[in-house]
Amino acid sequence: MAASSYGLIATFETPAALYHAAEKVRDAGYKNWDCITPFPVHGLDKAMGLRRSIVPRISLAGGITGFCTGMTMIWWTGAVDYTLTVGGKPLFSPMFAFPISYELTILFTAFATIGGMFFLNGLPMHYHPVLKYDQIKRGMDDTFFIVIEARDPRFNLANTRTLLEQAGGTEVKELEA
Repeated sequence: MAASSYGLIATFETPAALYHAAEKVRDAGYKNWDCITPFPVHGLDKAMGLRRSIVPRISLAGGITGFCTGMTMIWWTGAVDYTLTVGGKPLFSPMFAFPISYELTILFTAFATIGGMFFLNGLPMHYHPVLKYDQIKRGMDDTFFIVIEARDPRFNLANTRTLLEQAGGTEVKELEA
């Protein structure tokens, strides 16, 4: 029984070669593909046609929630749950609630950021078919890869292989699922 195909992986030697190949793959209309690099390549997200991440919005929502939680908690304890009038001071003052609100803002922002990244990245992912490729360790050292998944609507083994070879991919291999 033949193993099902996950897609194709192509090797590139330089960041510039990867960048230009990513533009060609994007222009060919592929949607389910990724680049593997040993370090961040400036502008690669634009070359891949990726939109801006929504993680900052998730972080902002977490921060606003934390701030409002802190203010509400201090208001509830001081003005509703345990009212104590001392020397004519108000039952609630934002000045006294600020330290707690500040700390909860940071805490909720951190939790929202980590949670958003885990959710959007599909983590935890304990296995990925790319890890079967025998040269994948070089992607953490000195080599760059493009992986095009077989589930992409435009994927055709022969045409995709030709595209990657024309884009400058040196070793184009098929990956097992």
